[in-house]
Amino acid sequence: MPETDQLGHLGTESPESALPGRRLSELAEQAARCTADCCGASSMVSEGGAERPAAVTHPDLAGLVSVQLRSGDGPIPAALERGEPVDSADLLCEERWPEYRAMALDAGVRSSVTLPFRRSGLTVTLSLYSFRPGALEDAPHGPARALGDLAATCLLRDRSYRAALTELDQLGTALRSRPVVDQACGMVMHVLGCDADTAFGVLRRISQGTHRKLSDVAAAVVDKRGRGLERELVSLSN
Repeated sequence: MPETDQLGHLGTESPESALPGRRLSELAEQAARCTADCCGASSMVSEGGAERPAAVTHPDLAGLVSVQLRSGDGPIPAALERGEPVDSADLLCEERWPEYRAMALDAGVRSSVTLPFRRSGLTVTLSLYSFRPGALEDAPHGPARALGDLAATCLLRDRSYRAALTELDQLGTALRSRPVVDQACGMVMHVLGCDADTAFGVLRRISQGTHRKLSDVAAAVVDKRGRGLERELVSLSN
């Protein structure tokens, strides 16, 4: 597949591709295909939390990712810390990262390079592996870099999109509950002879004290038409 086609495919919008796992899988597969002498790839996204979604092109590579995350030692943690490519031209001669080195050599991997891509608190790492020593020297400047840049941009856009959907959902919930809250405030105002701000404050204190949503408290007041709540409302208004 031509490089331009690969880049276009990675940016295609669909419900599935909006998931981090799908983005990462596409990145790893396409980077491995377009990098000479690459036997496989892994990708991961980190946003500062404990959860770090990852994808690999071959099951054997999953262990190389997990051993680094477990030990906190290896090219992926190093790339996350430094924000620059971390490579090993020949793992047979590598003195760093003993656990990673042993597992890589056991899988036949002789060289690797990890490229980090940072965007607004989000970091994507792309790791490329080869059975040959010194085979990935040009990878940081090849098409894999363009693919990683695009993937990081897409993942950041996905995050912003999900945040916008959450905000819209919360706004919709607030708008749907507003008429009920207004009705409940009117009933509280009638019972207590208070103004709207005081009535709203009473409902909010009930909500906090009973660990219920404000809209649920308001709905209960409206359902009961305020009956039976006089004593509780008066005590909360003091």
